[in-house]
Amino acid sequence: MSDKVLMKGNEALAEAAIRAGCRHFFGYPITPQTEVSAYMAKKMPKIGGVFLQAESEVAAINMVYGAGGAGARVMTSSSSPGISLKQEGISYIAGADVPCVIVNIVRGGPGLGGIQPAQSDYFQAVKGGGHGDYHLPVLAPSSIQEMVDLTSDAFDIADRYRTPVMIMGDGMLGQMMEPVEFKESQQVALPEKDWATTGTGMKRKKNIINSLFLTPNELEALVLERQKRYEQIAANETRYDMVDPEADIILVAYGTTSRIARTAIAMAKEQGLRVGLIRPITLWPFPFEAFEKSLADGKRKAFLSVEMSTGQMVEDVRLAVNGRADVHFFGRTGGMVPTPAEILEQIKLIAGGNK
Repeated sequence: MSDKVLMKGNEALAEAAIRAGCRHFFGYPITPQTEVSAYMAKKMPKIGGVFLQAESEVAAINMVYGAGGAGARVMTSSSSPGISLKQEGISYIAGADVPCVIVNIVRGGPGLGGIQPAQSDYFQAVKGGGHGDYHLPVLAPSSIQEMVDLTSDAFDIADRYRTPVMIMGDGMLGQMMEPVEFKESQQVALPEKDWATTGTGMKRKKNIINSLFLTPNELEALVLERQKRYEQIAANETRYDMVDPEADIILVAYGTTSRIARTAIAMAKEQGLRVGLIRPITLWPFPFEAFEKSLADGKRKAFLSVEMSTGQMVEDVRLAVNGRADVHFFGRTGGMVPTPAEILEQIKLIAGGNK
């Protein structure tokens, strides 16, 4: 086990990808994730890897498609407008069952918006983004250490289920610095990539990577088979963190916002208010199980979804609660970050109404 080193989030994520076996990176610079590309540009040539700054985000995602289809561990990264440009390619990759890792360090929008942190890409990430029936497993770190750990996991999940996986952080996580530890890689048994286009050597039938199927019966069968894999992902890979799930008021927050929420919870405790937290680590699959655990005691509760958006994850919170408790929302947007004091004020308003 190595000593801790102080690293910026974007660079720690890139180093974690290299240590996870990523040897191909295709990207395009955009604030606030450019350091991922810059780090890969420096490191990849030294380890026999490939870094290529594509002519556009569209080109980069299609290069990912090619490298992933050949069986390589491959990654791309961007920020919100760039991820929008990649959506067609992401849909193709999902439709061809090609594993890869896609990083989105979210900034404010819509459009070019601004370069400050946001969480307003939640809908795009968890509700599809591109066309067709597909999902992306979406991992949401809340610390630089978690950015490191979840990057390794993302590559394993991608290979295990033959799917693109997204790591979704925000501009604050990408730019801040924290001590991180790169743990020794745990050897995980993963399936052989006998489907990959690695050349036949005239010894086997050729493999074809494709997302076009003109026969409706064939396409439906493939889509339904993929849905079964999504069910396996939901059963095996759902992740979340909970703090005091039996409290009367439960905050729901992820990423940077969950860190701010923890400070608000501590402030509330000093004022005699008992407040808990559900922190989704997988945004898809969403941790519905956490809400079942919190509601199992039968106590009257209220949930407060705290987001850097005008309200996106709150829709999944309402689905999880399913009318069994009040669901409230508080958010800042456009690059504004909610403060602990603002969250505490919302907690006190809810506590007053719950008496």
